[in-house]
Amino acid sequence: MYQIAVMGHGVVGSGVVEVFYKNRESIQKKAGAEMDIKRILDLQEFPGCPYEDKFTKDFQEILNDPEITVVVETMGGLNPAYHYVKSCLLSGKSVTTSNKELVAAKGAELLKIARENNVNFLFEASVGGGIPIIRPISQCLAANDIETIEGILNGTTNFILTKMIREQMNFEDALALAQKLGYAEKDPTADVEGHDACRKICILASLAFGRHVYPEQVQTEGISGITLADVEYAENWGGVVKLIARAQKLENGKVLAWVGPAFVSRESQLSTVDDVFNAVLVRGDATGDVVFYGKGAGKLPTASAVVADVIDCVKHVQARKYLYWEDGSPDDVADPMAAEAELYVRAVSGQPHRALEEIKKAFSCVRMLSRSGAPRDELAFVTGRDQEGRLRGRLHEMSGWLEPQSVIRVLEDQ
Repeated sequence: MYQIAVMGHGVVGSGVVEVFYKNRESIQKKAGAEMDIKRILDLQEFPGCPYEDKFTKDFQEILNDPEITVVVETMGGLNPAYHYVKSCLLSGKSVTTSNKELVAAKGAELLKIARENNVNFLFEASVGGGIPIIRPISQCLAANDIETIEGILNGTTNFILTKMIREQMNFEDALALAQKLGYAEKDPTADVEGHDACRKICILASLAFGRHVYPEQVQTEGISGITLADVEYAENWGGVVKLIARAQKLENGKVLAWVGPAFVSRESQLSTVDDVFNAVLVRGDATGDVVFYGKGAGKLPTASAVVADVIDCVKHVQARKYLYWEDGSPDDVADPMAAEAELYVRAVSGQPHRALEEIKKAFSCVRMLSRSGAPRDELAFVTGRDQEGRLRGRLHEMSGWLEPQSVIRVLEDQ
């Protein structure tokens, strides 16, 4: 009998327990062993719960119990999750987690500890909830050299942008609706400012390219500055605005990674990913483009991925799974300002006619955009491709008479 502990009985943790007992018979058949949940760690009381006797407030009861061989971490955040997970791995217990913040910040260290102690540290649910992506990259696409990973990795921001595109809601109203429907937290900062998507692309980049990419190394921008004017100009350009997370392996071996709003062409597979759905596009040198699509969060989909990791841990007791990457360094990540890009710019000018002339001089292959009802002092254009730092430098040089209101990357054609 394999005994399991669950740390955290919130949305995901309670979902793990629910899925386990609902499908226990089939789960045990797939694992090839009998299993049970012995302890559930949480500071709250759950009177009347059918498994009330399993709760504990003392982490040491889990750490010091030799019968517990697999620990599920669904507490979220770095502390005390990092200390608890590290302690469990050092004590010879395998750990599964849905905690993207933990994996993005401490993944290399925890994977190394797991390897040294011949246990597993698995985290399928940390990216995309119930969408399978970690296993496909590390197993099914293992014969490929991954060239690029990009996608829509946050359902909250995608819902907000969908409402802005389809129903002409402004950002504030769309965010309020997302909060009302439970898609956005009371404090939505992690979602709308891009931090959640950043953590996820860090995990995917680390897995695909073999060295840890840390969140602080990734240029990250959210969608709080996006307006309906930008949505209209994107439509005129031939696409939509999406919050994109992207990581690309460059020829010099460095990783180019960024998170931010982008103009996405209607021809792209990502342009039709709407509402709370996520999509991850993985480009391999042998397979070409492969897209993984689905709801990227939710109690039961995320719990399903966690329990699948539990099954893997039980099947691989005293054997290691395939997940691993080395620690990274600042030199591993390229400066996005040095890479080629194309930018959409919306600006105002007290001298729009002169501004138009100077814009055409400054940017090659510039494309002017239009929208109905635009103010007379507003100009919008796409710059043409050049080094991003150079493009932004030219905009800065015009700051005396051209005031940018929005600068958004244009995603490369697929």
